[in-house]
Amino acid sequence: MRLVSYWLDDDGWRSGALLDEVVYDVDVALLASGMAGLGPQATTRELLRRHGRSLGQVAAAVQRAAAERSSARVAPAADLRLGPPVTDPGKVLCIGLNYDDHVAETGRALPAHPDVFAKFASTLIGPADEIRCSHITGKLDYEGELAVVIGREGRGVKPHEALDLVAGVMVLNDVTARDLQYHGTQWLAGKAVDASTPCGPALVTLDEVGDVQSLELTTRVNGVRVQGSNTRHMIFPVAELIAYISRFLALSPGDIISTGTPEGIGSKRNPPLWLRPGDVVEVGIERVGTLRSPVR
Repeated sequence: MRLVSYWLDDDGWRSGALLDEVVYDVDVALLASGMAGLGPQATTRELLRRHGRSLGQVAAAVQRAAAERSSARVAPAADLRLGPPVTDPGKVLCIGLNYDDHVAETGRALPAHPDVFAKFASTLIGPADEIRCSHITGKLDYEGELAVVIGREGRGVKPHEALDLVAGVMVLNDVTARDLQYHGTQWLAGKAVDASTPCGPALVTLDEVGDVQSLELTTRVNGVRVQGSNTRHMIFPVAELIAYISRFLALSPGDIISTGTPEGIGSKRNPPLWLRPGDVVEVGIERVGTLRSPVR
């Protein structure tokens, strides 16, 4: 199943499922199938909170709605405003320095433990939205990443059970204002700029993705390939990241963990490659999707 968030004027963001490029309202499909609905806040986070352990049944309800041509059908995705697949996460956690080649290009030593920092929900934008922060920095950089979305609560989980917490994955571009990032010893200012972080285009459940540690990742700027790697090259695999974080922080449905970027960021190229207004950044991950983000 591929979950999206779409904008409905009267109700705000609602959870949708994407089938053959058409969006179906998940709440309407659930009610039609006799399952519990999502209530007034029919977001993807609420879907995961209520049905994170039964996403297969949710997918079946959506497929029935599509087959029966029910009122759950909203519109083709191209005709809708799509937001981040999870518009209201409780936590947005990111991992720095999680690929060998990226660590090498920064000149740092390999980390002994995951390097965790945070963003906020206000940083997230949808899969076709503009990156709107070029006016506050002359050193705007890209970082193509695989992001994991949590589907059920967990704390103190073991690596072998960590993937049971995962609802699915999506593409995320950890856009960074490098000058703000290094104003101090903390990274927050450069990493948490409002409306700077594209994600999506959909939250893809693991049954469609397969092995999260065997996915090709590619970033292009204006059509030119600038990053290329595979998630098998992570220093700390997804299961280890979840287990590590859950030791000190309870994970909840809708939480996002972005798993780090490989070699090729703009600030380490010679000369540096900074994003400018008019540029287009594309981040693609096989079996997950592609973000295409213009820089405003």
